[in-house]
Amino acid sequence: MLHDRFPFVECEPATEADVLRCHTADLVEQVRATRGWLDADTLCTETTYEAALLAAGAAIEAVRRSGFALARPPGHHAERHRAMGFCMFDSIAIAARWAQAELEIERVAIVDWDVHHGNGTQDVVADDESILFVSLHQWPFYPGTGGPYEQGPTLVNIPLEAGTGDAGYFTAWKTVERAVVAFEPELLLVSAGFDAHVDDPLASMEVTADCFRELARRSAGLAPRVAAVLEGGYNLETLPDLVEAALEGFGGAG
Repeated sequence: MLHDRFPFVECEPATEADVLRCHTADLVEQVRATRGWLDADTLCTETTYEAALLAAGAAIEAVRRSGFALARPPGHHAERHRAMGFCMFDSIAIAARWAQAELEIERVAIVDWDVHHGNGTQDVVADDESILFVSLHQWPFYPGTGGPYEQGPTLVNIPLEAGTGDAGYFTAWKTVERAVVAFEPELLLVSAGFDAHVDDPLASMEVTADCFRELARRSAGLAPRVAAVLEGGYNLETLPDLVEAALEGFGGAG
């Protein structure tokens, strides 16, 4: 049974110190204190701060266990100084910096296959030579970043046209693999968004569950230590099966 191989555990929240490795004190206070809209998509309530810390804590626990952080809110749009796009704190960047600080891991790669560009993760880590960020995403599309000319020594953006589908993702993955292998990370983190799926209401990439299973399987072979964090995915009927497919891939099943 898959649930026997991937036991569910509850997680402790990240600390404010964990968050401040990636975000400003002003943003932390804004998320803690705001009761209302931060932008057209991003709402703060009396429980938002706690939920965002728990999501970041789940990402940290995923690193500790080489697991999958099944948590919301997502994080990859949250920039150093700004929450946006449903995201408060950038959980995967927080987990990467935690691994460097607490586990003495030096080189971390982050691969983001969410349909939207991970502008927040890019903002936090793009200038950090110890963290590689690679993003596959529909472009042009929200949030408007991640175009073909946004590249750097440890930054690889792979913009894809609408309707790319499984075959196009597998072709693009060759670029992902070259970048990660050349970087030689000790830890690979995956921003596992499922909104590129054919039935997701927010995009039009036509990816299937089999593609997510295969991307996860290929990810699992790219570093000695691998963990993943849930990002987007907005069809609640299909999302559980897509996460299950990814878990099968990460675990080498099927």
